[in-house]
Amino acid sequence: MTFIVEVITFFILLFSIGLIIFLERRFPYTKGLKFVREGFWLDLIWYTLVQSYFLKILIFDFIIRPLDQEYNLSGQHLISNWSVVGQVLFFLIVHDFYIYWFHRWQHHSKILWRTHEAHHSPTQVDWLAGSRSHAFEIVINQTIEFAPIVLMGANPIVVPIKACIDAVWGMYIHSNINVHSGKLQYIINGPEMHQWHHAESKQIYFANYSTKFAVWDWIFGTAYNPNLKAIKFGLPYYYPKNYFLQFLYSIKRFDLEKLAKEIKRQKGNIDVSLKVRRFEETSPNK
Repeated sequence: MTFIVEVITFFILLFSIGLIIFLERRFPYTKGLKFVREGFWLDLIWYTLVQSYFLKILIFDFIIRPLDQEYNLSGQHLISNWSVVGQVLFFLIVHDFYIYWFHRWQHHSKILWRTHEAHHSPTQVDWLAGSRSHAFEIVINQTIEFAPIVLMGANPIVVPIKACIDAVWGMYIHSNINVHSGKLQYIINGPEMHQWHHAESKQIYFANYSTKFAVWDWIFGTAYNPNLKAIKFGLPYYYPKNYFLQFLYSIKRFDLEKLAKEIKRQKGNIDVSLKVRRFEETSPNK
């Protein structure tokens, strides 16, 4: 049964990607945004495919499964008698509430911001931009998301269903679609608020933290939804564009331009030394 659900959710994901891309082309939030925009291949290959593959193995095979084997928590069947719909809704709401507060904490903590700034580095935001998240951030959030599902004895199909909802909703709120959801935006999060969250603007550095349910922002006073469009996106400071450098940058700050100049300077010194040595070796006076 789990395999069948995984196949179904995979095709739902593919259909959703196609639909969102179509809507982006038809009703763009930012007009003129190219399909293969800046950072497209970085987000697709390194973050969506490579990182997701290895982190899934790490989270499920090396964190959650050993925990369950050690303590046999899933054997307690805490919510096994619930309906699948009830289980999905429970974890959907509880995890979204957690994400709101953790996300808010990331924006207020210098240490946690290092795990989140990669997500804000795209200067052009579309359906794929949301996949750019630091490995540390993914390990923390997805362990906290999926460990309770497994350890509380939920139906195994809840994992692929929840993962599919996460993926589709994540693509939607980051999508370059000009959405006007009216009063629904007080409950359901969408691009009109989340595009602003990714804007390079001091007005929203500490606003619009919600992922799926915008109601958290409205309840806790962090909603920002002006009758305007965000224009500029990304970070107000230098950030590397390479996957590995982005990972390292969260641990140790460095100026890539200065580093390149220093390497070039050192290379120049080496070249000069080699030329002097060769001249001395070939000099007739030697």
